[in-house]
Order: sequence, then C-alpha cells, then structure tokens
Amino acid sequence: MSEAYCMKERTKREISSPQEVTLKNGRRALQGTCTSCGTKLFKILGK
Repeated sequence: MSEAYCMKERTKREISSPQEVTLKNGRRALQGTCTSCGTKLFKILGK
C-alpha cells in the first residue's frame, strides 16, 4: 500500500482504494481516501 500525507490529521496515512490518475501537465499521481478519517488523499508520483 502507498502512504500519503493527510492534511486533516497532519500525519502520513495509508491510501485506501488508490487510483492512478494523470494530471493536466502529464504527471502521474495516486488519489484515494484516508483509512482513518475519510479525507481525500493525493500523492504525486515520480516520472
């Protein structure tokens, strides 16, 4: 599983149901929800 920074809890959390998306500028990112609070998490991936 991947981890991303949760802005609501201010800690790194696991991403539940991660989906890979492509941004407007062509970069890849992971988008999902926080396992504990349900906030949307977002992590930009490397090239």
